[in-house]
Amino acid sequence: MFVAIVLGLLIVYANNFLINRRKKEFAIYMTLGMGKRQISKIILLETIFVGIISLLVGIIVGIFASQFMSVIVAKMFEVRMKEFKFVFSMSACFKTCIYFAVMYFAVMLFNTLTVSRYKLINLLNASKKNEKIKIKNPFIAAVVFVIGVVILGFAYYKVTAGAYSIDTDEKIIPPFIMGIVGTIAIFWSLSGFILQVIKMIKKVYLKDTNMFVLRQINNKINTTVISMSVICIMLFITITILSISLSVKSTLEKEMLEMSPVDLNLYKEAYLPETYKNVYGKDVTTTQAQREDSKVPISDTLKSNGLDMNVLKDITEVKIYTDSNLTWQTFFGNKYDEIKEMFPGLKYSKAEEIIKVSDYNKIAKLYKIPEYELKEDEYIVLCNFDSQIKIRNKVLEQGNYPLEIAGKIYKSKYSECKDGFIEMSVSHANTGIILVPDSCPLLEEMQEKFFLAANYNANSDEEKQRIEEIFTESNSNLIENLNKDGIEIDGMTKITIFESGLGLAAIIIFIAIYLGVIFIIASAAILALKQLTESSDNKERYGILRKIGCDEKIINKSLFVQVSIFFAIPLILASIHSIFGVKFALILLSPIASSKELLPSIIITAIVICVIYGAYFIATYFGSKNIIKEER
Repeated sequence: MFVAIVLGLLIVYANNFLINRRKKEFAIYMTLGMGKRQISKIILLETIFVGIISLLVGIIVGIFASQFMSVIVAKMFEVRMKEFKFVFSMSACFKTCIYFAVMYFAVMLFNTLTVSRYKLINLLNASKKNEKIKIKNPFIAAVVFVIGVVILGFAYYKVTAGAYSIDTDEKIIPPFIMGIVGTIAIFWSLSGFILQVIKMIKKVYLKDTNMFVLRQINNKINTTVISMSVICIMLFITITILSISLSVKSTLEKEMLEMSPVDLNLYKEAYLPETYKNVYGKDVTTTQAQREDSKVPISDTLKSNGLDMNVLKDITEVKIYTDSNLTWQTFFGNKYDEIKEMFPGLKYSKAEEIIKVSDYNKIAKLYKIPEYELKEDEYIVLCNFDSQIKIRNKVLEQGNYPLEIAGKIYKSKYSECKDGFIEMSVSHANTGIILVPDSCPLLEEMQEKFFLAANYNANSDEEKQRIEEIFTESNSNLIENLNKDGIEIDGMTKITIFESGLGLAAIIIFIAIYLGVIFIIASAAILALKQLTESSDNKERYGILRKIGCDEKIINKSLFVQVSIFFAIPLILASIHSIFGVKFALILLSPIASSKELLPSIIITAIVICVIYGAYFIATYFGSKNIIKEER
């Protein structure tokens, strides 16, 4: 619906341009005795025919282009295409027709109202009538410019340095509104004082046709404040979503390989009490069978519920503990107030996960990641979630930071977090695990869960898929047996991680490319139409330039500079917006988007914009050049 509104505005704008170009034609019709109703009927029929033809062509192209787009996105993620088939969505086609009909109904209504207001004398003199230009007070314009810069600066601050305080959807609205207001203020004020400033620089102002060019640009900006602001915001959204979506793709591809080193992870709650609060804060009552099974390792539970353990290999099982006295709040210690102010949304009451170093090294050996050693009085914090690394390092950088674990004081071996993880995931999602020496007096009742990692005992993808179904299909013998006794074993598989990760990334990329291309085309088309209109209106002014001695080379150069500046201004401000928009998106989407993968994404985005936006720019320049050229 949002895209439909954007395209609807573009169609109305383009239609307005075409109607204005035909004023002389309408004047001739009225002079020959044709009434306004008949003219409206002609325009109505033209609009209907054009609408039907464009809708049919668009649907046919769209049906095949969507399949092509799906293949491209799939190839980007190296997805197997053996199950690909041609798809036609009747509901999508129906919605397209409805939205298109609404757009063209608005155009027809607009045309009828426009023609009804026409007067013959105005139509005959349309080519001689100039657009009204209101001269702004330079001082007021300069003040508004400064205010606009300040508003934008505060909005930039809120989405970067203050980004962690935006912990609900509603809190993003004020910075976005400030961005819109600041953008409008910048464009409104530009035409009021920039010309005056350049006038003071005589060498620039009086050189070649700069005086003419600057006044033309000044008038354009003055009459298109809202249009330029909308274009700037659309370009900002395009740059941001394309850059971030491509970064998400690269990050997910890289991190899924890194974060899924084995085929299977399983975890089960240990030593369940009779009642406890689940993650949703609800009281849960456990059965005797559940409590008894919670003391049994996962591998034993699997065997007793009918699993042939030969389907697995490299089985490694460890225990993970928690200490109710060691929460995130107690870990942060004297930095707690400072960190809570920066990150108010974190769950500081969450207990830290603890694992003995020898158990972790078993997992690390299987995962082929670094193993660690500890002295009797040392601990290590493992973390790979970017934002958590930063705040944990604020604590650890104090040096030999002491923690009380299971009633004994330990000091940090390092002044920073070390890389490591236990549970597989789509991306770097380990917010913190504390490694302790094997001698740490962790009690059985401190055990939070059993954790098992293993590979499938298979030699082909088909065999792996059959084993996968044992752990993921609800009607498998294993899952049915577990459900009978209410035994819950959660887990994650490598296949599931790749399917969910690639599916998410593919959706993001598809939508980003779709929206990005539409917004670039809409923005460039509006600029092109405005420039072509201006060129047509100012044809006589270029004739005057020829009469005072300017040759075609100088005139074409002045036109090129005009078109370049007109296209560049919204793009430059949109690029500045995007620097901060991308930073905010990286914070918001951490850890599935990484700044490490951003540069290639920005380069690809720049190429896409240069190709589409640049094509419109070139077409606009040559179109304008043909309009203003001297008739022989």
